[in-house]
Amino acid sequence: MRQAKKRSKPQLLQAVLDAFKQPDIRSKLLFTFFILVVFRVIAVIALPGVDQAALANIYSENEYLGLMDLISGGSLRKMSVVALGVYPYITSTIIIQVLTPVIPRLQQLSREGQAGRAKINQYTHWLTIPLAMLSGYGQLMLLQQGGAVSNIGLSGSALLPTVSMVLALTAGTMFLVWLGERISEKGIGNGISMIIFANIVASVYPNFQRFASTNNWGGFAWFIVFAAIIFGAVVIFTEAQRRIPVQYSKSVFRGGRMYKQGGSNFIPLRVNSAGMIPIIFSNAFLMLPSVLSGWFQGNRAFDWIGRWLGTGEPFYWIALFILVVAFSFFYTYTVFQQQNLAESLQKQGGFIPGIRPGKPTHKYLMGVIFRITWGGAIFLGIIAIMPYIARWISGDETMLVTVSATAMLILVGVTLDTMRQLESQLVMRRYDGFIK
Repeated sequence: MRQAKKRSKPQLLQAVLDAFKQPDIRSKLLFTFFILVVFRVIAVIALPGVDQAALANIYSENEYLGLMDLISGGSLRKMSVVALGVYPYITSTIIIQVLTPVIPRLQQLSREGQAGRAKINQYTHWLTIPLAMLSGYGQLMLLQQGGAVSNIGLSGSALLPTVSMVLALTAGTMFLVWLGERISEKGIGNGISMIIFANIVASVYPNFQRFASTNNWGGFAWFIVFAAIIFGAVVIFTEAQRRIPVQYSKSVFRGGRMYKQGGSNFIPLRVNSAGMIPIIFSNAFLMLPSVLSGWFQGNRAFDWIGRWLGTGEPFYWIALFILVVAFSFFYTYTVFQQQNLAESLQKQGGFIPGIRPGKPTHKYLMGVIFRITWGGAIFLGIIAIMPYIARWISGDETMLVTVSATAMLILVGVTLDTMRQLESQLVMRRYDGFIK
């Protein structure tokens, strides 16, 4: 009876209550919360020499920057010392992953276990620093055009303030990476993902206030409808997977005799195995022409490209959809090649029924990945252009910034991943989990 009563409670609530009953899990949850509080306190420390009024006008007029500010949790709008977030680190991680199959040294390190992964992680940190410096300098140049900052350059009297601001932004990014790694080590969930998660959650209420200030209740109703549809679709596609059956055969030595044993399992191939990375990469790629057009004002070619790739133009969203689909296939194939599932199965004595081990297994898995990635790639493409679809259907300009399906994709993905980690901690202590 007591067990039945326990199961009648909401599973998520019951899991949280069970987690807080365990001292070690409770300490991990409190440590994670403490780190996120520290991060949000630092996020309100603005860079010196920034005109906040002019900065607010820039972000209200530039729809793309408004979208990025939503994901950054308002750090960009305040131009805080952590305005760049952890995105230079994410970009560095993607670059290293793409280069691993190409560069023999990285390929060798990827096969050396924990020591090799630690060395690759060190290279990722080193690459993050120049990427953060370039991103910070580009951001300052963009803000200087809008009048939010002044005296930015690499010569004369502008050199010292420019270098100090770029170094401050770079240090902020590296500090966030360090905080994220502390969460991964001593807390619950993936630390870098938790930092992004906290950014998005922190921006919900301010963005809702700006949306409600328009008194457009029809637009608000459209927002609720779109949010519900996006949330449901994100959950479905995030959890969708194709299970490939696998048989295992092995020999066990008992009592001086050799016995044959068999077993079955499956390989879960996710429909959206690329996650949010194609969207981040595509947005960064499309942002480059706009930044270059700002740097080279007066150049007809760059002005034309910047005008056609503005977030209010249909061509921008068409290009974004195509790039997201293309990057989804590229990233999925790159990661799948590095996993080398066919070789791992063969070494472990596993095989797919009806498929010969080795190259035939690899060819079969590649065909399955290709087919299911179409669904995940098109889904990510639609998610990326959902703000434009929402504005086109509702006719409300504020929907372009408020309806961020990308942010919702991140929220759902991080939440599910954290729930799984929390459940694994509970299962080890013989508690009922909440994910079946």
